[in-house]
Order: sequence, then structure tokens, then C-alpha cells
Amino acid sequence: MNRIKNYTKMPRNSEGANETNMHADACRLIANTNNPPDNRNGRENSWNAGVQMFVSFLLAGYGMVAASLLLDRVQHWNVFETVPEVYILVPALLGLKGNLEMTLASRLSTHAHLGHIDNNLSILVIGNLCLIQCQAVLVGFLAAMAAVAMGWIPDGQFDIHHAMLLCASSVLTASFASLVLGLIMIGVIVLSKHMDINPDNVATPIAASLGDLTTLALLSWIASLLHTSIGTSIILPTLIIIGGLILVPVCGYIAYENKFTRQALDEGWVPVVSAMVISSAGGLILDYTVSNYKGIAVFQLVINGIGGNMVAVHASRLSTSLHTGQKADNVFSSTTKLLLVMVIPSQLIFIHTIEYLKAGHTSLTPIFILIYMSAALLQVFLLLTISHYMVVAMWKLGMDPDNSAIPYLTALGDLLGTALLGIAFHILFAIGDKDSDLGD
Repeated sequence: MNRIKNYTKMPRNSEGANETNMHADACRLIANTNNPPDNRNGRENSWNAGVQMFVSFLLAGYGMVAASLLLDRVQHWNVFETVPEVYILVPALLGLKGNLEMTLASRLSTHAHLGHIDNNLSILVIGNLCLIQCQAVLVGFLAAMAAVAMGWIPDGQFDIHHAMLLCASSVLTASFASLVLGLIMIGVIVLSKHMDINPDNVATPIAASLGDLTTLALLSWIASLLHTSIGTSIILPTLIIIGGLILVPVCGYIAYENKFTRQALDEGWVPVVSAMVISSAGGLILDYTVSNYKGIAVFQLVINGIGGNMVAVHASRLSTSLHTGQKADNVFSSTTKLLLVMVIPSQLIFIHTIEYLKAGHTSLTPIFILIYMSAALLQVFLLLTISHYMVVAMWKLGMDPDNSAIPYLTALGDLLGTALLGIAFHILFAIGDKDSDLGD
């Protein structure tokens, strides 16, 4: 009952109907304690859950591959060659936007299990679209400022036209991507519910896969259009930036007044910014390892992407269990074991895809596969263990894990994956697997 009481402490407005809705939610949660909403006839079938998660991981992985191929193509566009700071903007914007979309997917999955989508779909849609619009535009400003600073510090030269181009491109990309991806995620979760698919198993990986590809495509297109029209004038980017500054408080106010998104608006900022700091530490490790082992870069995308998707699914499922009044699974739950089993086939598929596309610089020898798989398994095992304790701790502290856990966990996934991959390459080099690809 304490969990139910804590969950129903939502922001109240002056309308009496709000208390009635909260009472109905509490009654629904009591009923769901012994009858989980995602499987009313008992425990979720492990085979069905495994198939749903594996298919979503494949989609996410190939979305990541598609984004990599897209980046390989657009890097030759004039805007990337003339304004190299756009390269700095890419990982920052993709990482921050990915966290926003995955937390949105986790929140909406929980609402689907609680029955809120059946009765309050329009309120949920408006509140969450405004919430991620507010967050995304501010994230866009933050990512642009970071890119401008990193481009200015090395040589001490500041170009106002480049700075305005980066800021306007980032804000406009974040705004459009949030609108498109938000609508897609709502559609995915509603469709999953109607098809009797657990949205916790599919929503966050789909958000990750579509987020990278959509955001990169929009950024490249918008930056290119602005670059061709900007010339010596900063009027157009200035208007875009002013529009973003107006949009933030308007959308923030609407999200604050919405009972389903007020808590997320309060809690969502610190995890996203903290995740950026943690990911930056992973970037420093990557910079060191890439300088020594050129073959590491392409595998870093795979190990971090798969690890991040798996821990996001785990956190989303665990958060839903807590919200629906169920006891948290133990660390070595059936979900944990299932996700660990999926690491090997998922990684094998994508590293062989890399080899087939000739995108890597390392031969897939048996010893390489063994050590690489060991690093991937250890990364996912550590992430799932941390996920369990983090989500439960947040819940006990009165925080909603749907709003806070995933950014920390995906950032830790980047840090752990990069570090373990660097150790794996170092071990390979030390034991004599020194083919020309590995160290060159």
C-alpha cells in the first residue's frame, strides 16, 4: 500500500475530477498487484518476451548500422567540410536526444500497463509531446554550446556565423525530431497494446534505433539548408533561435499543468545532464584507445548500442513492475538471464554484419570473438546488476525510475563498453594477436 500511496501523490489541480481519477488509479493498482496488466493469466511467457525483445534489438542494431552508413555519406557534404564543428554536434545531440526518447518510451510503457492510455490518451499525448519538446529544445541549445566551445578552444578563433548555424540547426533538429519520434513512439505503444505485445520489450530499442537515424538525417538536411542560405546574414538562424526560446516556456507550462508529466518535468533534467558528463568520460577513453587501436571504433558503436538497449529494456520492465504494485525481481531474475543469453547471438549478428560490409579494421579470428564476447557479456552483466539496484533505490527515494534511470544507465553503458573494449584490444595485442588490422 505504501507504493500505491506514493505513486498516487501526483500534482493536483483545482478540478475535483482529478481526485476521482487518482482513486481509480489506486484501485487499479491494487487489482494489478496480483494480476499484472501485461499478462492477466499469469507470468509473462519467457519465449514470447524473448522473441519480442530479440526482434526489437535487431531493429535497433540495424538502425544503428543505417545511421553509421548515413554519417559516412553526409560527411562529404559541404556543410560538414566547411563547418567541422557539426561533427562535434553529432554525438552530443544523438546521445542527449536518445535519452529523451528512451525515457519517453519507458514512461509511456508504464502508462500503457496502468491503463492510462485507454482512458486519457489525448491528455497523455499533449503532455508528453510538450514535455519532450521543452526538453529537446533546451538539450539542443546545450549540445550546440558544447560544440561551439569545443570548436573554439583549440585555436581560439570564434566565428559568429558558424556558432549561429550550429545553434539554429541543433534547436530545429531537436524540435522536429522530438515531434516526429514522439508521435511514432505513441503509435508503437498503442499498437503494441492492441497486438498484445509488452511495450516494455520493444519501445525503448525502437526509440533508440529511430532516434539516431532520424536525428542525424534531420541535422544533416537542416544544417545543409541553413548553410546554403546563411551567407553573411544571421537573420534566419536568429529567428529560429528566438522561436525556440519562446517554445520552451510555453511547452514547459503545458507539461507542468499536466498531471502525467509534471513529475517528469521536475526530475528529468539532472539525469540527462549527468549522463552527458558520464558519456564524456567514455569519450576520453575512446580517444585514447582509438589512437592506439584503429579497429576499435566500429565495434565501440556495437557494444555500446546493444548494451544500452538491453539495460533500457530491463529498467523499463522493472519500473513497470514497481508501478503496477508487483515486487521487484531479484538481481538474477528470468529477465536478466534472458537478456544475458541474447548478448551472444545479437553481437555475433552485428559483428559479422560489420565484416560483411567491410566496415571494420579487425579480422574476426576465434580468439578475437572469444575475448570480444567476454567483454560484451561482462558489460551487460554489470549494467543489469547496476540497473536493478538503481531502479529500486530510486523508487524507495520517491523518484520515478521511468524519468531518471535510463539516462544514467545508457551513459554507464557507454563508459563500461568503451573501457572493456579497450581492455579487450589491449589483451589481444599483448597475447600476440597482432594482425595489421588490430593495431593499425
